Amino acid sequence: MDLTGARWRTSTRSNGSGGACVEVADNLPGVVAVRDSKDPSGPVLAFTPDAWRVFVARGVRR
Repeated sequence: MDLTGARWRTSTRSNGSGGACVEVADNLPGVVAVRDSKDPSGPVLAFTPDAWRVFVARGVRR
């Protein structure tokens, strides 16, 4: 998966140092990429936009 154009962002609720959170890139067509901010060159989880919406709606906001 080519992520060279990914614009990574962290939550506005993160601690500001960027060291203990996930980063999300949702600007790529057909994919939402998620990675660990402590390991930006490490593995990336890839979700379809629909799967990401379900994940956020059911898991993260609880």
